[in-house]
Amino acid sequence: MFVGIFLFLLYILSAPAQAVRAAADGLSLWYERVLPALLPFAILSNILICSNCAILCARRLVKPLRFLFPASEAGIFVLCTGFLFGFPMGSKNCASLLASKDMSFEEANVLFCITNNISPVFINSYILTQELCCPELFVPSLILLYGPPLLLGRFLLRKKTAAPAAKKAASRSQMNFKIIDASIMNGFEALVKIGGYIMLFSIVITLICSLPLPWLCKLLLVNLTEITNGIHLLAASALPFSVKYVLAMVFTAFGGFCGIAQTSSMIKGTSLSIRHYLCIRVLLAFCSGVLALLAIRLFLPL
Repeated sequence: MFVGIFLFLLYILSAPAQAVRAAADGLSLWYERVLPALLPFAILSNILICSNCAILCARRLVKPLRFLFPASEAGIFVLCTGFLFGFPMGSKNCASLLASKDMSFEEANVLFCITNNISPVFINSYILTQELCCPELFVPSLILLYGPPLLLGRFLLRKKTAAPAAKKAASRSQMNFKIIDASIMNGFEALVKIGGYIMLFSIVITLICSLPLPWLCKLLLVNLTEITNGIHLLAASALPFSVKYVLAMVFTAFGGFCGIAQTSSMIKGTSLSIRHYLCIRVLLAFCSGVLALLAIRLFLPL
């Protein structure tokens, strides 16, 4: 850790112009793509949770979804928002519901690991269409990226919550401007943290690219660091498409260390473990990689 921080500071001092340009690129990415895509959902989720509407809405989905996924009402809400809205809404909502005692620690410890995924919109529009130019693989990609976390979550929740404790009845929904104001501030606070991490990791990526390393090592390190720039570098490479696709799915399932750092900031103040999260993401990345190999064989036969 100390060596990494030292190299980071040394790079900023030795190449300030490149570091400033990388920071500007990171902030531009945050402002143009991340902020408008996540802020409305972050505010809406906060309003639903603080006003108790989240539990009331989830009650309508519990019966049809609990047959497929054994989660509580709060867990169903996290499941839906995490998979539909994308990273890092899953971990943020888990932390909020755990803090409000609407979700047990055992359930939150599972859900914050498996619902913190890249959104379907980002997978389809950026990864498959813009970079890899294979939108026809959208459905198979969703299956191999979302299938493993859903199956793992079902197994872990059934194992840990064979006899779930009785939940307290949700109070009537409340809505006032205090809740709306607090939700807006909470949403902006979360997104500002994300922007800071994106800026810092953009500088780290520039540092990696400037190191005297083999091209393949740089490619792997950039993808492990942050997937947006990593997928772009991967798509522009001369690797065969099958290799590009498999690696893209592996790195997308993992989420990158930038994503892990953002997740850590979302669960700050709770007893949720980022080490546990990291182990689960490595396992899911491996499973998605294996499934991607099968998808290539089935849908793009050589």
